[in-house]
Amino acid sequence: MEKMVITATARAETGKKAAKKLREVGRIPAVVYNSKGEATWVSVDEVEFNKVWRSITATTVITLDVDGKKADALIKDTEYCIRTDKVLHADFFTPDADQLVYAKLKVHPVGTPAGVLKGGFMLRHYPEVELKATLKNMPARIEADVSKLNIGESFYLKDLGLKDVTLITDENCELVSVAPAR
Repeated sequence: MEKMVITATARAETGKKAAKKLREVGRIPAVVYNSKGEATWVSVDEVEFNKVWRSITATTVITLDVDGKKADALIKDTEYCIRTDKVLHADFFTPDADQLVYAKLKVHPVGTPAGVLKGGFMLRHYPEVELKATLKNMPARIEADVSKLNIGESFYLKDLGLKDVTLITDENCELVSVAPAR
């Protein structure tokens, strides 16, 4: 998957009036936070931001280009108006390269278990896992290939084979199992 880029420009004016002026010309006011908690006020193009924002997960690493200075970032938060279907504000986070970032990710089972084809039922026990990783090693999504599970078998977190990731959730927790028909 190619890395997504959002181009931003620094802004000096803050507040409601400045934000309203930006939105009128098709820009979204945003803030970029670094690992020290320092903030930089920027604005991003509305169309460019929406194209990226609507196609990523919470842990997808994007390249944020602020006036020519590029950095890996996460979109941490957005303020969204459901009435107008527009993003009103965005928060970006640019951690240090070696800083561990905490994330909760949903586990997406892939494939139909062999036991289900024999009449069993697939049960999801743990829908999401908690982990820490650097931005470079952060998975955008977690997929579990459950196609080989037979009736009475389980798929555990340790079976995912995540590398360079610190698991907070117990690696022996059961993610998916196939139960026999009653």
